[in-house]
Amino acid sequence: MSQPSFWWQRYGTLAQMAQAAVALLGFVAILFQINEIRTGNRASSARQAFLGYTDLAFKNPKFAQPDYEKIKAGGDEHVQYESFVTYFLYACEEAISAFAGKREWQASCDYDLKPHLPFLCEKNAAQPAYLATYGADTQRWITASLKTASVTPPDCKLGKT
Repeated sequence: MSQPSFWWQRYGTLAQMAQAAVALLGFVAILFQINEIRTGNRASSARQAFLGYTDLAFKNPKFAQPDYEKIKAGGDEHVQYESFVTYFLYACEEAISAFAGKREWQASCDYDLKPHLPFLCEKNAAQPAYLATYGADTQRWITASLKTASVTPPDCKLGKT
């Protein structure tokens, strides 16, 4: 004669169920850890990019606070300045993306962007594909900054704000 079976006997013993639950919790913990590592790496990479920009600005103050009319007149210097601004925008794109909840990164980038708006205005008017190399959020940020500072083609001069 067979004995009556309980519902849990169909699925295994209590120890087997506990073992499965612990294994599932371990798997969830590993997924959480992987996500935290990814977030930490992204933050570290963004800090490194921004530190690289800061070092570049320290070594090239003529580009950090540019006299754009003077830079425009020089050939090689204009190319160097364009690379400087490109690196700055990349560093800000990385920092703002990695630290989306921290307003101070956006404020820092806003502050450093202003002197470069005449260049970005001219570059965007002459080659609209230049801004397309950045993410949609960065494009909106630059466009909004140009509008806020009243920097518009064809003169692309920094207005009083």
